[in-house]
Amino acid sequence: MDQSTDKGGPGNSSTRPYLIRALHDWCTDNGFTPYIAVHVDRFVQVPMEYVSNNEIVLNVGFDATSGLDLGNEFIQFKARFGGTAREIMVPVDHVVAIYARENGQGMAFPAPEAADAAAPVAGAAAPAAADAPKPARGLRLASVPSPAPDAVDESPATESPLESPAAAPEPAAAAPALTSVPASPAPAADGAPDDGSEPDGPGPGAGRPALKRIK
Repeated sequence: MDQSTDKGGPGNSSTRPYLIRALHDWCTDNGFTPYIAVHVDRFVQVPMEYVSNNEIVLNVGFDATSGLDLGNEFIQFKARFGGTAREIMVPVDHVVAIYARENGQGMAFPAPEAADAAAPVAGAAAPAAADAPKPARGLRLASVPSPAPDAVDESPATESPLESPAAAPEPAAAAPALTSVPASPAPAADGAPDDGSEPDGPGPGAGRPALKRIK
């Protein structure tokens, strides 16, 4: 099978549709069945259940098709698949080969470039991307309006913390410092010298020392 680049010069149309028609005529005149191999993407209208590896082979003989139109931009016809008539539309630049079924003679063409196929998608997505907010700005949260200055009550607040949920709780009062006051010396026991010296510890029966609260 011959290879063709079908690249026309500047301002010239592609040679691919002319080569497809010429080989189709050659197959018909010699009693062969013309087949075309098609690269399938979202621009191609074919029965997707018959597509394998993004490619489908179609019989474009006059006996297998109805209303065959080998145009410069599209190949269109009706054909039956599984007993059901289907509308087929193939862009010419998606035809990657045309050959005779009986001997495989024909011509192959390059597959459509990925950049050309993705161009409509990128162009359609560009306006949406421009309208979308920039990620850096993020979402805006609605702010709660503050009361007007003339509506603020300047009188001392009389509400308790429980009645004003917005008021911050006051810090808990520090626990009062406690200090011990030494108890007065217990009276000397019988038989102990009364020389005015302090005993080493509380005397027998001395109770809990008195505590003084320091505010």
